[in-house]
Order: sequence, then structure tokens, then C-alpha cells
Amino acid sequence: MSWQPALGAGLQAEGCCFRVWAPTVRALEVVLEKPAAGKSAHPLKKAEDGIFSGVIAGVAAGDCYRYRPDGKGPFPDPASRFQPHGVHGPSEIVDPRAFPWTDSGWKGIALEDLIVYELHVGTFTPEGTFSGVMERLPYLAELGVTAIELMPVADFPGKRNWGYDGVNLFAPARCYGRPDDLRRLVDASHRLGLAVILDVVYNHFGPDGNYLGVYSPYYFSKRHHTAWGQALNFNGDHHHQVRAFFIENALHWLHEYHIDGLRLDATHAIKDDSRRPFLAELTAAVRASVPERRILLIAEDHRNLACMVKPESEGGWGLDAVWADDFHHQMRRLLAGDHEGYYRDYTGSTADLATTIRKGWFYCGQHSVQRQVPRGTDPAGIPSPRFLFCLQNHDQVGNRALGERLHHQIEAAAFRAASTLLLCCPQTPMLFMGQEWAAGTPFLFFTDHREELGRKVTEGRRREFRHFSAFADPQKRDRIPDPQDPATFLASRLRWEERTQELHAAVLHLHRALLHLRRTEPALHSGNSENLVLAHGDAIIIRRMAAARPTLLIVAQLRDGGTVDIPELGRPWEPILSTEDPSFSPDSRPPHLDLSAITPVIRFSRPGALILRETKT
Repeated sequence: MSWQPALGAGLQAEGCCFRVWAPTVRALEVVLEKPAAGKSAHPLKKAEDGIFSGVIAGVAAGDCYRYRPDGKGPFPDPASRFQPHGVHGPSEIVDPRAFPWTDSGWKGIALEDLIVYELHVGTFTPEGTFSGVMERLPYLAELGVTAIELMPVADFPGKRNWGYDGVNLFAPARCYGRPDDLRRLVDASHRLGLAVILDVVYNHFGPDGNYLGVYSPYYFSKRHHTAWGQALNFNGDHHHQVRAFFIENALHWLHEYHIDGLRLDATHAIKDDSRRPFLAELTAAVRASVPERRILLIAEDHRNLACMVKPESEGGWGLDAVWADDFHHQMRRLLAGDHEGYYRDYTGSTADLATTIRKGWFYCGQHSVQRQVPRGTDPAGIPSPRFLFCLQNHDQVGNRALGERLHHQIEAAAFRAASTLLLCCPQTPMLFMGQEWAAGTPFLFFTDHREELGRKVTEGRRREFRHFSAFADPQKRDRIPDPQDPATFLASRLRWEERTQELHAAVLHLHRALLHLRRTEPALHSGNSENLVLAHGDAIIIRRMAAARPTLLIVAQLRDGGTVDIPELGRPWEPILSTEDPSFSPDSRPPHLDLSAITPVIRFSRPGALILRETKT
């Protein structure tokens, strides 16, 4: 590993080098906690940039330590690589160079090949560990996705959490396994041709176990706030060191764990009005540090800013892609009828859905009723793969009061049609764990905070839904699952035995077939700008083209039955997939297809989708 960390505890030939930024601290000691020798304190030397450092001999991997700033504490290392006893305990020295990697030939996944599968380590398998995920990798490779996206793994208080309450950003959560368990997961993924994307949170810290403030008051902004409290300081006094801390964190995951990309959580909550945005600086640092691999940087951001995915040379920030939630919101409004909260901004009409698919997002500067301000910018010229589409993700399921998935609320035929549309759109698709077999389990919000904080979280969670008509009655709000109850966490864990049950197995078979087509049909893999997207009643028609290869038509009837006239393009067509095939639909009701007419016609008796391939005359 050629990269040299700038923070934390790094083993060297002459000992262990400890480095921590504490600009307002006068004196700082590292307190070693060796199993056989007990505790010993060693002073570190302060440099002009506020970083304390020192090399101590006789220290080995597995030894623990803490810092004592100005006689206070001791406290864990802000750049700790592992917290074996929890976020309040000592930090453990880890040697990332000792891991026997086998992926030297791995170069990553191109954006155009990306099919993402988002999962939560604790609920994806019965084990709830990195090793448990690793055992399921062959299944995911066979399914046909090309990357797994891990929800945040930075250590958090308690034994269960979504991960967005992380406080030790460099340390994999101990409840999921040790650092080498995560490395084994990544190494095994690469052997199977799967990339690994990691969700990281650079907009806030969790409410319990964050000790950054004892080292420096400059980590947090004095001017900005977010929904989670004080914003992080990306453009105030000493912001250069704060930026360096988060860039260091990103590079640590890429170098020490061979992670292939980062999903940057809620970047709209990174309060930064500086001339060069932090995200542009982060992107440039990543590109310079890891030029030999394809590293994907994907933002979650509701602002619909085209500049985020444009090169910095063109005034952009250089990110690879952005979660484009307008597609999800239009689909949910159309299929399930959601109309409260941010769904107020969407009609759910097939015309607006077609516009969203054509452009990548719907809001390009129009007034938002929900936000009461104009929202979005013009995405013209941005390649379709830079927009990430989904029907489900952890937020859109887990932030519902009862954690319902889309397929829990709509008929199976409509879900099959929607799934076909998602996986045949030119944008980058993402599945959420269990979606591919229409999992019966919800995905709920869960935490494991200390009693007083936990009570406030439970009260706040239920209070969030008071504005929704279904939970206007306080008694109904009291029935919202308690995030602190272990049963809420366990209810969210996938039941893998469902996959073999008839209805679930049929949905899984459909997803495998669609993912196979996406990988093998040139038209579905092409970035051809001549794609056509039309609304026709309750149907969406997409034409996908590839140079000198057969054109495909995807016809998705999303509501009810109906007749769809196919645009005549001068050549005959053959059906290659129908969601009403008996292997996908146990109660099959095939659409009537008349290809002999001047204008071919499809008559659907209920929602469904049909994929047609152009044939030679």
C-alpha cells in the first residue's frame, strides 16, 4: 500500500506513529493500553499546523490506546481504525498492510456497466455481519448486479443502527466484524466481478460518542445548521484541516479497504458557500490518489444540480453520478397514490414520468410547492448513466412510518411492469436488498441508543408523522414501531427462505431475466442519445438503440389494462420478454400482441410490460 495516512496510528519499522489534529490543545499524551504491560502515557509533540505527533517503539497491532488532551479524558482517536469495545472505549492499532489481498488485477467497474444493489449489513443476512454478506456474494453475482452498496459501516453507539449515527468514521462497526472481515468481503467481491460502493456521511455526526470537539472546536460551523444540529465547518476558520480530515477518510476507505466508490450521503446538507466546493476538492483528491482504478463518486442530493456531475474544467464538481429521486417520486405517486409531503410536487402522470426519464430528473428550475422555491437546473447534455434511478432504497422505504416497500402496496402485475421499466431505462438502476424477490419484510428505522437519548429518538420518530393524515390521531402514531425495540430491527431482517416460495420465486426469476438482458443486449447497454421515451395513456414506451445492433422497444403499462399503439419504425419486431410469462407470473394473463397491423398494437388486460426486439426483414 503506497498511500501514507496523515492521521491516526500507523505502524512503521521503528514503532507506531500517532498523529491527531488538536490546534487549541496545549499538551497531549497518548495512553497505551497493552494487554500484558498495562497503561503508559507518552507525550506527543505539537507542530505549527496544530497536529500532535510522535513515534513510540514497542507497539504492535492489537494494542489499544487513547488520547489525553490537556489532562482530560482519555478519549478515543478521531481517526481510530477500530473500536473493539464500542465508541466510548479505547482505539485499537490496526495494520492494514498485513492483509493478503488477491485483487491486484481488479480495475473497478465503469459507470456504464453499473447496476447497484444497496444493502444493510446488519439486516441483509441472519448473521448480520460482513462475513454473512460475503457468503451471499455468489447469489448476487448470479442475480446479475455489478456492484453492492453498503449502507454506512462507520462505528456507531449500540449494537444496531442504520449507520447514519456514525461517530468513528474510520472504524468499521464492531458488531459487523473486524476490519479484516470487511477486507475479505471486498476481496471476495472483486473475485466475483462485483464492485463495492460504501455509503459515507460527511454532513453530520451521530448524537452519542462523537469526541471531535475535545480535540478542536473548529470541526463544527458557527454559522450553519442542519436538520441534525450544528453543521460541519467546510468554509469557516481552519476549514482546510476539516476538509483534509474528510478527504483523508475517503482515501482511507479506497486505499486500506480497496473500496471502489463512495455514495456521499445528503450532500445538500454539506453547508459550503466557498468558491471551490468541498465536493469538487474531494473528487480531485480521489482522482489524483487512485489513478489506476475506476473510483465512482455518487452523491445523494435533492437539489438537481447539473454542475455536480460535470467536470471541474467545465465549472462542475466532477462527481460521477447523483441519486435522481424524481423518478422514484413520480413512480410512487403514479402507482401507490402517495400525495403528501414531498409527493405534493409530483402528478404521477405518465407524461411527467416520461419527461423525467428523458431528462434524468423532472425539476429543472420549476417552482416547488413543497419547498416554496424554484428547484433544479437544466440537465441537458448530461449522459443518462450519471442519473441513478430506483423504485426502493433505504430512505424511501425506511422513512415510511411502517417501513412498507412499494410492492407491499401495489398489485404484483404493476410491480413487475415497474421493475421492467427501471431495469430498461438508460439511467443507472439500483435495487434495494430483497426487492428482487418482493421481500415480505419491511425495512424500519432502528437504533440502540442509551435510555434517555433512545426515548427522545422514539418520541421524535413518531412526532415526524403528525402531519400525515394516516397518523394525525396520536393513538395511531403510538403504533409506529419503536426504533429502540430490538423487535423493530429483527423485523427488518430479510427472510431468505422466501425466495423459494412461488410468488417470490417468480419475481426473482423476472429480475434475473431483466438483468441478463441489460448486460447482454447492446441497446440496453448503449448510451445512444437517440433513445425515445413516450407516454401513451397509462403506458410508457422507450426505444433503446445501439449502432448497427437491433433496436429494442420497452412497453410498460403501469396502471390497469389498455391498448398501446406501437410507433411504426419500418421493420418487424419480435417479443423477447413479457412480464406475463408463466415463469414470472403464476396467474399469467398474457397481453394480446398484433404485429401484423400497419401500426402494431398491444392489448393489456392489466398492468404489464413487453420488450420487443427489431428483426431483420
